[in-house]
Amino acid sequence: MAGIVQRLLSISPTEATFARRRFHFLRDSARQRLESVGETFLRGYNLALADQGIESLAERLNEIDTEFRGYGFEGAAMGLDILDQIQPWKARRIDNFLRDSGKPHVYMVHVGVGWSMARWRLGMTRRLAHLNPLLQWLAVDGFGFHEGYFHWPRYAVGTLPPFTKLRGYGLRAFDQGLGRSLWFVGGVDPEYITSAILRFPKSRRNDLWSGIGLACTYAGGADSSDVRELRRASGAHWPHIAQGAVFAAGARRRAGNMALQTEMGCQLLCGLSAQQAADLCEETLRNVSNVSENTEPDYEAWRRLIRTHIQLSEGLSENLPVNCGRSAQPQVAQRRVTLANRKEA
Repeated sequence: MAGIVQRLLSISPTEATFARRRFHFLRDSARQRLESVGETFLRGYNLALADQGIESLAERLNEIDTEFRGYGFEGAAMGLDILDQIQPWKARRIDNFLRDSGKPHVYMVHVGVGWSMARWRLGMTRRLAHLNPLLQWLAVDGFGFHEGYFHWPRYAVGTLPPFTKLRGYGLRAFDQGLGRSLWFVGGVDPEYITSAILRFPKSRRNDLWSGIGLACTYAGGADSSDVRELRRASGAHWPHIAQGAVFAAGARRRAGNMALQTEMGCQLLCGLSAQQAADLCEETLRNVSNVSENTEPDYEAWRRLIRTHIQLSEGLSENLPVNCGRSAQPQVAQRRVTLANRKEA
């Protein structure tokens, strides 16, 4: 059975090349890095389709370079969830994965399930309900990333095809993933990315910028001048691109794979070190139940609380732009986090 599934559903690494996807880029270094991200994802996906057991899969995934390992786990989650849909009578592989080796990569695993949903769309509501209630929106984010990565022209003019069947907050989570995909589609080029976002209705731009902040800080590929330009270009959307950076730091520290671009992204996008941003991610998560409103999911309350902390630390309101291109010194950043905590209390 596994051999047949592999032959039918495996994806060639060439599908992750910029030439195949026709993505824009300015520098070969950025192209090569983002291609490596895609290739690592597909490596994890194809390994999972072999269906050799979670322990064996984890051993192979942990052979991947630490910086890229999270993408291998994300791809593996996609493969495992597809297998679960093909063989629903078996114990859910994705549940076992989350309880075991996938636990440190819990955010990436949920995103990978969203890739599976984009490829195998039956029972999406049921599958979302089975996931962690807080993190299920990461699966919708993953759905959005898949759509942008493979079908960007469908979305480039700001339209949302009706076949997505998303409603309410699902549309926002979809846009957060769509924004992440734009980091790849635009080859980390700030001008291309900004121009693309401006084609979307204003109501959708916050979430697109959030996705850019997360991808910039997690995947990397940009230099400091690119990141400074993105912060400047985000303008009034700055709290959202900064929130994305905080999410990236939280995900990387939880998985034990902090990287240089995470440090740079956090300092330039939100004025915090990567460790301080990860602290903020975890601290706000613990406080979600205290600030959540009936009109929003806890996931959005978490994101909003991060934005509030960052804004308080800068002394800004959500609709004001910031002085861009400034990297905070660690001791200054710590005072800002302290100020935010005091005001929240």
